[in-house]
Amino acid sequence: MRQLKTELITQTELTPQLEKEIVTIAERYHKEPHQLMRILLDIQKVASNAITREVAVVISRVTGIPEAQLYGFISFYAMISPQPRGTYVIRMCESAPCHVTGALAVMESIIKTLGLQPGETSKDGRFTLEYCQCLGVCESSPAILINDMIYKNLTPGRAATLMEDYMRGDVG
Repeated sequence: MRQLKTELITQTELTPQLEKEIVTIAERYHKEPHQLMRILLDIQKVASNAITREVAVVISRVTGIPEAQLYGFISFYAMISPQPRGTYVIRMCESAPCHVTGALAVMESIIKTLGLQPGETSKDGRFTLEYCQCLGVCESSPAILINDMIYKNLTPGRAATLMEDYMRGDVG
């Protein structure tokens, strides 16, 4: 079972350029507050892969969506983070089907290759490693999600090679 995120929403420097990008995206949804998930995901892509306090304030100001509602989404959904994350967010499924088909060995291979533990971001800001719940591809487990790309039927060797490809810039 996924734990609710309890970490504080962090602060980041909101440059004029970043604020302009956030406003541009938020204005697209100004009359569509029911699109909150899409708003947050689109803005997160330009804002260090996170919706920080300053970013949430701008979204609220432009869309009229109360900050409390934004924080509810940010704290509940795994794909939205209050903490800046890497360019590549690697999510390992920790549900039962992946577990019984070798997810632990795959995760150990990823940890060894990247030198990261789950919940950490690499010093160069390229990779964040996380656990998540079911990715919806149980028939092809174990699986990971890197940003929007699912990799299925992984073995420790295939996972290590995939991470090396990302590290070299051959993928992504």
